[in-house]
Amino acid sequence: MECLDAAIAKVNTSCPEALRSVDIGIEEVPVAVVQWSPESIPLAAAVEATDGRPAQIVIYRRPLEHRAASRTGLRILVHRTLVEQLAALTGLSTSEIDPFSDPEEEW
Repeated sequence: MECLDAAIAKVNTSCPEALRSVDIGIEEVPVAVVQWSPESIPLAAAVEATDGRPAQIVIYRRPLEHRAASRTGLRILVHRTLVEQLAALTGLSTSEIDPFSDPEEEW
């Protein structure tokens, strides 16, 4: 997914330590391991590292595409989703990971 590659590159420029020891992948849709409803389908999932396995972030392509109104909107949504998942995994704030975002903008 081109949008995810761009989001990773942007984070790598602003906060490379957020990407350290994190594997990032894409799946079409979430697997129904956790209960969710059609009104609240997850856009991504973050899994903490364990012994022998790095932390992982999975971005769900179809829910993101469905939620975005345009290609530009998709790029923004993928970037925000990645930043939020990295913040959850690393303990860094979203503004540390993406210092160029508008602090007044609601995440």
